Amino acid sequence: MRTLTLWLTDKMATKGIPIVASAVKPKVNVAAIDFGTTYSGYALSFRSDFIKDPMKIVANQWHPGASRHTSLKTSSCILFRPDQTFDSFGFEAEDKYAELAIDEQHLDWFYFKRFKMLLYENKTLTRATMLNDDKGLQMPAMKVFSESIRYLKDHLYETCDHKNLGLRRDETHWVLTVPAIWDDTAKQFMREAAMEAGIDSNNLSLALEPEAASMFCKYLPVERVEGVSGQVISCFAPGKKYLVLDAGGGTVDITVHEIQRDGTIRELYKANGGPWGGTKVDETFLQFLADIVEPGVFEAFQKQHTDDYLDLMREFEVKKTSITTNLDQKVTIKIPLSLHDTYSHMKGREFRMSLSSNPGLKDKVTMAGDKLRLQPETIVSFFEGTCQKIVSHLNDIFSKRETQGTDTILMVGGFSESQLLQEAVKKAFPQKRTVIPIEAGLAVLKGAVIFGHNPTVIASRVAKYTYGIRCCQPYDPSKHPEEKMIIVDGKVFCDECFDKHVTEGQEVEKGMVFKEKRYIPLSRHQLSSNVHVVTSDRKNPKYTDEPGCKVLGEVVVDLSGIEHYRDRGYVVKMIYGNTELGVEARVEHTGQVLQASFDFLG
Repeated sequence: MRTLTLWLTDKMATKGIPIVASAVKPKVNVAAIDFGTTYSGYALSFRSDFIKDPMKIVANQWHPGASRHTSLKTSSCILFRPDQTFDSFGFEAEDKYAELAIDEQHLDWFYFKRFKMLLYENKTLTRATMLNDDKGLQMPAMKVFSESIRYLKDHLYETCDHKNLGLRRDETHWVLTVPAIWDDTAKQFMREAAMEAGIDSNNLSLALEPEAASMFCKYLPVERVEGVSGQVISCFAPGKKYLVLDAGGGTVDITVHEIQRDGTIRELYKANGGPWGGTKVDETFLQFLADIVEPGVFEAFQKQHTDDYLDLMREFEVKKTSITTNLDQKVTIKIPLSLHDTYSHMKGREFRMSLSSNPGLKDKVTMAGDKLRLQPETIVSFFEGTCQKIVSHLNDIFSKRETQGTDTILMVGGFSESQLLQEAVKKAFPQKRTVIPIEAGLAVLKGAVIFGHNPTVIASRVAKYTYGIRCCQPYDPSKHPEEKMIIVDGKVFCDECFDKHVTEGQEVEKGMVFKEKRYIPLSRHQLSSNVHVVTSDRKNPKYTDEPGCKVLGEVVVDLSGIEHYRDRGYVVKMIYGNTELGVEARVEHTGQVLQASFDFLG
């Protein structure tokens, strides 16, 4: 059933004159949350410190398990009790869940790990979307995300109170990091999750992860950057072009920037990337083990011995960071006794027999007691597929007309600390300089704080899609197909027309508006108008049902305050170029501002 909401007139409220949003008021304090697929953390900066030294950023130190080591991020895990109330987050959640699993008391608890990828993978995301935990138990995804953000927010406040830092909650602006390759639906989901967690929407910004990392590196002292010599990091000099490769746990975000004369940053090519983060290496390792022990055994081990499975993955996480291209000795991984027992119980023979009976593993894997010993080339192979996909995608980016003259690759994100990925990139692009900050894994988090203080440094971005509105136009038999003809109140219209606002690949200045568009409700009795926002991967779509088109959501405009139908012609102003879409609406004849909001989540 079609919803008839509005029709587009030929008259425009403005004639294509770009309108740019006004300056942003400086923030007193900025707190950032980097909510990652594998690890999460927060950081804080006071305005007075930022003015003197933008790099004076405070981050919390976490203690993983019983280890004496400290980490500036904690694990992205959250644990809920059987009644779905919050219990713990991070390393604490990992440890408690492992303890519960030892006594087999974990079966009705909800344990979620690496769940951020849902927002990238789910193309039908709504507020009611459910999330599966490691056992298949379900909870509302909105609650899982909001409770995670709430924990990090409250932990920051409690830490500041404990250290007497004098942080005032009402003077704190929050920044939440999101991958640049996320669509507008996922961004709205994260904003609403943060609001549900107690963060005022007026005190919240979303920062695109590669942009935040770029801002962090722009302020880095030269001695804290690998691959740089001299007094300055020359890739941040005016006129220079560089590619940001943000390789995280779940996704790889790529964007290409150019430094302007005034020091601001211009995006040259639309943000892109894919699901090629460090967790893909983990998946390859798990598949390798599953192949060794034969179908069904490893799955049974995961379910019946969850504590040992968690320990195995923790050990691999540690081993993974030490793998290099010049590895010249075997890598040892301890196999839990429970996996040996599970194999023996299900197959009727010892675990080591699975190695001798598999000719494909000869000279690649051996057993020494309860330890699995992998040849260097075997464990290096776990990285190859992911690294090859990243390099192939970079090759494609560098072939574009817009990226010509880009001579530097800036590697940031936790997975960029992998020497294997670093070497793969350097080998594939020897003519380009590869720059890696010492704190590559913290670049996004600390850069998000800087972004919060100075969001206007990103001068322009490139539209990832063609954006428009679904509308009706007066029917013209010479150009409109007959099957799209509809009659409303005796008037003939063409339905499902794509009224284009911004074209895919178009450079858009921050806060810019292109052509305010005038619409009129189709019915005299409408108290609200639902303007359908549509995207396309094509530059010039004509109709909203063409291949490549997607209804992103709605702009809901409140018309209840307008008395006369003759005044119901209204102007919609879509604001592009920021990290999130913006919208304004007003009555054309009176200038009355109308309440308008996006709803991309249904």
